[in-house]
Amino acid sequence: MPAQGSTARSLLGAGLGLVGFSAIAGLLVTVMVAPAIAVTGMTANNSISVFQDLPDYISIEEQRQRNEIVAISADGVTEIKIADIFDQNREEVSLDQMDEDLKWAAIDGEDRRFYEHGGVDVPSVIRAAIGQATGTSESGASTLSMQLVRNILILKAVNTPITEDYTEDDYDADIKAATYPDLNRKLKEMKLAISLEKKYTKDEILQAYLNIVLMGGTTYGVQAGAQRYFGVDASDLTPAQAASLVAIVQNPSKNGLYSADNFAANQARRDVILGWMHTQGHLSDDDYEAALATPVDETTVGNNAPRNGCTSAPVEYRIPCDYAVKSIKNGEVSSLGVTKDEQLATWQQGGLKVVLTITPEIQGYEHQIVGQYAPATETRMQLGSSVTSVEVGTGRILAMAQNKIFDETGNGDPQTTTAVNFAGDVKHGAATGAQPGSTYKPFVLLAFLASGHGAMETFNASIREMPSSAFRDTCNAPNGYAWDDPKPYTYKNDSGETGLYTAVRGTAQSVNSVFVQMAAELDQCEIRDMARSFGMHDAAGALDGSDMETNPACSIGGCENNFVSSTMAAAYAGIANQGTYCAPIIVDNVFASDGMELGGQQKVCNPTLASPAVANTAAYAMAQVMSGGTGSQANPRDGVPYIGKTGTANKAQNTWMVGSTTRVATAVWVGNIVGDQSLRAISINGTYGGNIRHAIFKPIAKTIDAYYPGGAFPAADPALMTGTPVIVPDNLVGSTPEQAKAAIELAKLSYVDAGQMDSDLPVGTVVKTDPASGSSVPKGTAVNVFTSNGQAAMVPDVVTPNQSFNSARDQLEDAGFENVDQVCVAPTSTDPPSSIGKVVAQNPSAGSVLNKSTHITLTVREVGCPTGGGPGT
Repeated sequence: MPAQGSTARSLLGAGLGLVGFSAIAGLLVTVMVAPAIAVTGMTANNSISVFQDLPDYISIEEQRQRNEIVAISADGVTEIKIADIFDQNREEVSLDQMDEDLKWAAIDGEDRRFYEHGGVDVPSVIRAAIGQATGTSESGASTLSMQLVRNILILKAVNTPITEDYTEDDYDADIKAATYPDLNRKLKEMKLAISLEKKYTKDEILQAYLNIVLMGGTTYGVQAGAQRYFGVDASDLTPAQAASLVAIVQNPSKNGLYSADNFAANQARRDVILGWMHTQGHLSDDDYEAALATPVDETTVGNNAPRNGCTSAPVEYRIPCDYAVKSIKNGEVSSLGVTKDEQLATWQQGGLKVVLTITPEIQGYEHQIVGQYAPATETRMQLGSSVTSVEVGTGRILAMAQNKIFDETGNGDPQTTTAVNFAGDVKHGAATGAQPGSTYKPFVLLAFLASGHGAMETFNASIREMPSSAFRDTCNAPNGYAWDDPKPYTYKNDSGETGLYTAVRGTAQSVNSVFVQMAAELDQCEIRDMARSFGMHDAAGALDGSDMETNPACSIGGCENNFVSSTMAAAYAGIANQGTYCAPIIVDNVFASDGMELGGQQKVCNPTLASPAVANTAAYAMAQVMSGGTGSQANPRDGVPYIGKTGTANKAQNTWMVGSTTRVATAVWVGNIVGDQSLRAISINGTYGGNIRHAIFKPIAKTIDAYYPGGAFPAADPALMTGTPVIVPDNLVGSTPEQAKAAIELAKLSYVDAGQMDSDLPVGTVVKTDPASGSSVPKGTAVNVFTSNGQAAMVPDVVTPNQSFNSARDQLEDAGFENVDQVCVAPTSTDPPSSIGKVVAQNPSAGSVLNKSTHITLTVREVGCPTGGGPGT
């Protein structure tokens, strides 16, 4: 910039910036209002008083800027731009980042004595005052410093949120005070401009001015203006472009380049500015002529409308972008401030770079797959689907996608777009969730194990109703019972399962009866609290889950607790994390406008009501779901172990597949956005509706495993596999089956009629149990009970009496054994003579209890037998 001149005019201007306010007040008021006094009769004393009562300071502060949302690729280096979020489209740049033509366009066009005056240009004030008083001019004589003051005051009002302490009336009054064209406003601007010049250098004032000026709409500052209208940075403007930007300042609504209707007015003002730049020696003859020859039209002006908000992001990133913005506005990013209000103020001030937790490669693939298998174009129903993947041990959301394109403008195709993030609850995406079906069952299992029960306890799946009074619920009912309804609670098994199932097998096959009976062993409130400790909460309810319903239907996911995929994924990640739950987070890091690292969302991980042993044992059962149970179709079978659970709502209008490795948990929901269309009644693009969840989950899981390969899960706790052992009752042998059944069921074991077996006991009498009496087994274990068929007898001893074959045969026949023959054995030298002709051995042996048709062989010693023995006669 050129040195300031030493003319009388410049000395006068400099003096204004040095002497005290009281000394210059009279001079300023006199030269400004003297013509007006003559016309209106106002008194100089009144105006001097007004001037002296005005505040005497103002500060240049950083104005609101754009916030940038980005993600870091899996390589850990490549930054991917997602969106800009702003109330005011501004990017502050330093003066040396602005083209020289731009600086001189502002000075020559708006304030040619900028480097000479002390905030107020006295000759201009005199000229403007006379012109306004006589009606010969509308000039306001505002210097750049005065214009900066006005903009600061306007934006201060604009940026102040409406509260009880700052009402809309206050706002209106401040805007009027900053813009109303009266003498008091001008005096205020003059006084504050003088104070501004005392505190800041000329370059600081010019830089602040060029960063604050309105460029039309919500675009502020020359950097954003240059990008919007010319597609370049403020450092790369041509003289014509620089002058066109400054031309906007005079009247943004008439000269703004956002509308072709304003092009002519902008060019007229631009040419005036170019003329002054040429006259002042800041534009050569050739450059001046070239600039004048440049039209202001569609060939030179682009309308690169600022892409503001998550709707402007690439479609695959809109969902996590929206979740992140809502998390920030909820006050969940403590690095932005201690309180929610402080965080919101930091966000509104802008200039932040927000780095999301997502892995772009996984994010893009999830978006592709969910759209492929759950097409937004489906017209037979309002088909919805969402998928969320959460890192185990941190809660970091690695991907979040849905089948409908996120668009909050209200102008999107109603068939394929939505303003709702299906993966986020009401506070994070506006979704009210879906009935979970059997994906809620793991919390019953966890509560069951935590209360001392065992995973190998057995239940009779044939039971399809239970008395309502069997379900204890200390959350809701007097005396701890939920229902006084005389009608029993009835339910059905999805595949009609019957017979005995352990808790592990019941989990693998998702047998409702098993879980209802497990729930009856517990307080329903315990189940709810277990789920709450894993972050489960109704999508439209309290974030701590305290208002979730508790009733028998909840145990199989059939009550009115509705969830979203982000909640589900984080909860299952907690199971995979050995019972430590980490709340889902979406912001990895935040950088301030100066590059300072502020940090992201804090990892919030807490132990649940499930100990590591309980969680690991539940995970063992959930692994069976994926290996051969209801979730096997979703298993990527890529060598990475999985746990999981499927879920289908009452009418199959909502389906789920939730699974986890030791690294990442993924939840997939497919269902009705509105309505009750059964997915089991239709196929979509060749895929059976009930299996779409698996078709989505499997390829996503395989892709995730390539980036985050999981390992083996910890082993189940042996004690929790059995639980509190039960002893098989004694004295069952010899009892009737009815007596045995009563004793076994009283011991909380399962009676199984194993049929008859050979016995000498009376027909129908209990002969044997398996496991045997006195055995220690898990509760509910099947005890196989065998009863006598009456067809057996004890084989008598026919050797000891030293008798003949005929006598022995008669004795056996008397006992019921009629299939008897003999073999001959020759005597040896040591055999006594008295044994000749006698029975010396029998097979089977004496004392055996055998079916009476059993073949019995008697050995008789005879002299005539061939050596080595032989057949008898």
